[in-house]
Amino acid sequence: MEPGNQTSTSEFFLLGFSQDSEHQPILFGIFLSMFVVTVLGNLLIILAIISDSHLHTPMYFFLSNLSLADICFTSTTIPKMLVNIQTKSKSITYAGCITQMYFFMVFGGMDTFLLTVMAYDRFIAICHPLHYPVIMNSHFCGLLVLVSWFISLMCSLIQSLLILRLSFCTNWIIQHFYCELAQALMIACSNTLINYILLYMVTGLLGIVPFSGIFFSYTRIVSSILRIPSVDGKYKAFSTCGSHLSVVSLFYGTGIGVYISSGASHFSWKGMITSVMYTLVTPMLNPFIYSLRNRDIKRALQKLYLLPVFKEKPW
Repeated sequence: MEPGNQTSTSEFFLLGFSQDSEHQPILFGIFLSMFVVTVLGNLLIILAIISDSHLHTPMYFFLSNLSLADICFTSTTIPKMLVNIQTKSKSITYAGCITQMYFFMVFGGMDTFLLTVMAYDRFIAICHPLHYPVIMNSHFCGLLVLVSWFISLMCSLIQSLLILRLSFCTNWIIQHFYCELAQALMIACSNTLINYILLYMVTGLLGIVPFSGIFFSYTRIVSSILRIPSVDGKYKAFSTCGSHLSVVSLFYGTGIGVYISSGASHFSWKGMITSVMYTLVTPMLNPFIYSLRNRDIKRALQKLYLLPVFKEKPW
């Protein structure tokens, strides 16, 4: 497109990480390896949970949904970045950019809700163990996941539709490796007041409210654990939520860094590195955190690995 006083654009340009062609193959190899590990790791968690009947419980039901959301979350940004590196292109179509924004917000929102639901599950299991089977029944667990999907889909749809009303004049460069909403709003030449108001509202709904729920749940959990008389009982109770607490810390720690850096009007390498932690490193580490700290997941993965061997034996 020729520069000018355009009121619309057919494509955006993603600035990416490096302008040096010598660094492109290295970046391609690093991100491709991380992406493959992320997809395979989360896929193994899902397969292990499905294949082992002992893991058909609310906690692992939510974990399998979290792994699925992480696969989709990473797949919204990294494949396009890899294609751009390989083809030495920085462009993304207008429709592709809006679509990427939409699904990025959907699966990012699902991560926050699922982590909150998992914290609630641990709260009921530790603080109200006798009522756990009644409260966390299969219908209620399914409803929690469906409501989470509905809210994420609707919030993302509204924000995406409001982006369509904006005009982009002469600046089509998004200073990021994916179509990040806040960066896109900065280059719009029309009034973005409504978009920013909605952005802060959705950030509160998908960020502050779930985090408050997680904080409240763990406050009650820690209080209940401290009242357990035996040391072994305290260790066992804490070990059931240690993996989840590690994932929450990693997810919200990097997520907060992303939104702090995206609020800056200037280009920030630190912001892009933080975004990589949020969009790729965190989903990649989740399977390792849960598999290394969880005996049930380890056992299920071992069974999944040995299953073909057992099938070959006549006994």
